[in-house]
Amino acid sequence: MQNKITVKVGQRFPLTIKRLGINGEGIGYFKHKIVFVPFALPQEVITAEVTTVNQNYLNARVTKIRQASPQRVIPKDNEVFGKVGGIELEDLAYDAQLRFKTSIIKQALAKFKPQNYQNYVIKPTIGMTKPYYYRNKAQFQVKKLTNGKIIAGLYAPNSHHLIDLPHLATQSHATMQAMRTIVDIFQQIDMSIYDEKRHTGAIRTIVIREAQATHELQVTLVTHTAVLSQQERLLMMIKNRLPQVVSVMQNINPNKTSLVWGDKTKLLAGKPQIREMINNYQYDLSARAFFQLNPQQTARLYRIAANALNLTPQDNLVDAYCGVGTLGISMANAVNEVRGMDIIPEAITDANHNATINHITNAHYEVGSAEVVFDKWLRDGFRPTALIVDPPRTGLDQQLINNILKTKPAKFVYVSCNPSTLARDLVKLAPTYHVDWMQSVDMFPQTARVEVVTKLSLKK
Repeated sequence: MQNKITVKVGQRFPLTIKRLGINGEGIGYFKHKIVFVPFALPQEVITAEVTTVNQNYLNARVTKIRQASPQRVIPKDNEVFGKVGGIELEDLAYDAQLRFKTSIIKQALAKFKPQNYQNYVIKPTIGMTKPYYYRNKAQFQVKKLTNGKIIAGLYAPNSHHLIDLPHLATQSHATMQAMRTIVDIFQQIDMSIYDEKRHTGAIRTIVIREAQATHELQVTLVTHTAVLSQQERLLMMIKNRLPQVVSVMQNINPNKTSLVWGDKTKLLAGKPQIREMINNYQYDLSARAFFQLNPQQTARLYRIAANALNLTPQDNLVDAYCGVGTLGISMANAVNEVRGMDIIPEAITDANHNATINHITNAHYEVGSAEVVFDKWLRDGFRPTALIVDPPRTGLDQQLINNILKTKPAKFVYVSCNPSTLARDLVKLAPTYHVDWMQSVDMFPQTARVEVVTKLSLKK
């Protein structure tokens, strides 16, 4: 009988990295046990140091790269690479990132094994010509150091240690420039900054969104207190130094929580929304409404989804998890009727408003979860012939899947930001629907995340 291998935290050993896992971490094997190593790349030989020991796997860190991958590159954010999230693949050449993102889908399918998954058509991931400076939204925490300096940035993984970020190569230039200017204004007027330990002070988070088509900026200050000291002076300085900021909002979060947003949002200056355009459609965006972070790739994704549905004037389309109505509105002129739903009231207000400004009269949006609202529509006699879903990372609710399988819309597109939950949901959908193809789109270069458009058609 073979002796059981004992591995301890702090133990070091040579490790060859075989592939990347779904979160972008390197994967190797030590004594037949799987080892996950962040920031290690395929084909590399490293010295690994064990950080945690679990029954079925080990976590480790790189202490030395003995043999580097030919795909390893110097990250643009080299000073903070490995210290913050959102740029975990910045050390991997972009063509290799795209191949990895296609492989994530295959890994997920192999894990969940939906019906006939070996024969799915999985198209190569569509990337960007310039895979940097694409994010139209920045959301940075704010802190005052003991020496009085105010910093803004992201927390180091699994900690509340804030990393100051004067630069981030995935963010648009406009959002970063506005961010640093506002931090400078805070410093200049000695703005009250939230102290997490004492639960005192005002400014917790700065959120900046850019409408890249109109170059409008919206600033949202998430505060601990409802009253904002030096408000008039702050707003005047923002107006003078950042004329592109057309909307300043305040979101109030008085709770001792790691959640960024509070329940109440109010307008401080300018207008409550900014206007973006995607594929010649206009969208007004409120501070809390969901909108894709990469407008250039969003336009591509929407065109792929529309072509997959192949809509006709006889179709009734449901746009589930609709956000501000972007997908449904872009397809409304091709169908008889569009109905959509979302759980965020501000998003539904925006969606109905966006239908109006685009002169769309056959689209209707309601507040509520997809499973509840869809069920209500069915009881009222509505029968969809086409369906597009774009759920959060948790995937589809079981009740919504039940209703899909009951009504069987002939045309069905599933837009997913998480291949694992997509593969899980296909286990339930594949007996009824044929998976025609899966097309991934790189919405988040330099990260391990990928968006997938799946075309499904009802089996005869």
